[in-house]
Amino acid sequence: MKRLMAIGEALIDWIPAESGRPIKNVSAFQPKVGGAPANVVGAYVKLGGTGAMITQLGDDPFGDKIVDELVSCGIDCSFIKRTDKANTSLAFVALKEDGNREFSFYRKPGADMLMDPADVKDEWFEDAFALHFCSVSLGDWPMKEAHKKAIEGAKKAGALISFDPNLRLALWDSEEALKKVVREFAPMAHVLKVSDEELEFITGKTDIRDALPQLLAGDTKMVIYTKGPDGAECYTRTASGAAAGRKVTAVDTTGAGDGFIGSFLFFLSRDGVTADNIESLTQEKMEEYLAFANKFSGISVTKAGAIASYPTLEEME
Repeated sequence: MKRLMAIGEALIDWIPAESGRPIKNVSAFQPKVGGAPANVVGAYVKLGGTGAMITQLGDDPFGDKIVDELVSCGIDCSFIKRTDKANTSLAFVALKEDGNREFSFYRKPGADMLMDPADVKDEWFEDAFALHFCSVSLGDWPMKEAHKKAIEGAKKAGALISFDPNLRLALWDSEEALKKVVREFAPMAHVLKVSDEELEFITGKTDIRDALPQLLAGDTKMVIYTKGPDGAECYTRTASGAAAGRKVTAVDTTGAGDGFIGSFLFFLSRDGVTADNIESLTQEKMEEYLAFANKFSGISVTKAGAIASYPTLEEME
């Protein structure tokens, strides 16, 4: 299997000692390595694939912690840059009484946001299966241009491009700024993952079928629509599939969506799916992949943290 590469933020998620409280009332937090792109690679590698992370970390103990843990998981960190111009990004998370998560980010700027696009090299992607990215690092910073250069280099190498917007409104000056950048980058991806909580914000539609003509645009050939415990759906221009969700008792939902797309990409890679043949996937294959990804993310939410909660292929079986 070729390796999965991801670009964007790798950070420290501070997980609350208790749930049902807003951040201001949490008594203690525990540091866990996270960041959506890093989580996706972590899921892919946990299942037996090879993966690499492209980011920039601060020259600080939190940056050391991230590198140490990613390396211990088997993730290639040779494309991670370090800087003394900003600290490693932090994200404090709380699970409120209504089940929704509350975030407070410390990255103004974070080291990842300052990554120089000149540091991204086309040769990095020569043996890549796919490049995955999210929207958190697409603000008006050098890292946005680093994403564009990485996407260009990955496409030249024939890699699949995967985009999960993973919306975090708290990081943006306005909703319109976030909406604009997601709509700018979505057509660059061959695979686009959208959750039921994000659909209306991105497209203005509440029904996925009404939104498909807008989402299956540009280079986008597949849309994955996730609905949490209600399952997931998959669409190309010629086929579609769906899989029911799995009812579990959630301990921590951090990284669940990342685990879903990471495990889905693992199956695409295992079966030799590329940007050129992805539209030939059958309903049967789509539903096999969706069911596996649902099971994977369902297991992950029963444990604390993101990468640390992901099962191996042996544990899945």
